[in-house]
Amino acid sequence: MAGIVYLGLGTNIGNKRKNLITAASLLAERAGDVLIISRFYESEPWGFKSENMFLNAALKLQTDFVPVTLLSVLQQIEIEMGRTEKSKGEYHDRIIDIDILLYDSLIMQKANLIIPHPLMTERKFVMEPLAEIAPTFMHPVLNLTIAELNEKI
Repeated sequence: MAGIVYLGLGTNIGNKRKNLITAASLLAERAGDVLIISRFYESEPWGFKSENMFLNAALKLQTDFVPVTLLSVLQQIEIEMGRTEKSKGEYHDRIIDIDILLYDSLIMQKANLIIPHPLMTERKFVMEPLAEIAPTFMHPVLNLTIAELNEKI
């Protein structure tokens, strides 16, 4: 059974445009059908200091993977693209970061995966591109559309 997933992508080192395009291509190859990708948005680092600005995008994916399997695929893509470590409370520069933001209207809380993404509504660099591609999608916990949530940031 296929699910619709919204992913957040971010990069702040290397060829940032190429990093996002490569990630989208690998997602299409390994995770499912990429249905739409937002424009690329430049943003300040969030949660840490860096001289490197971020480039962010949101992507809508149709996948046959269940959330935990999809997470493994995303992490493998990050590693192959050169990501050496996942942030564990401390953020740092990264070649690529791929986060599951929403998976259909699923609400899920596991040790390694929380859906909807718990910090998405605090991050303009997530909500702005997401609102571009899914303005009327209803957040399953907050019961507001992505466009409404984006306006609140």
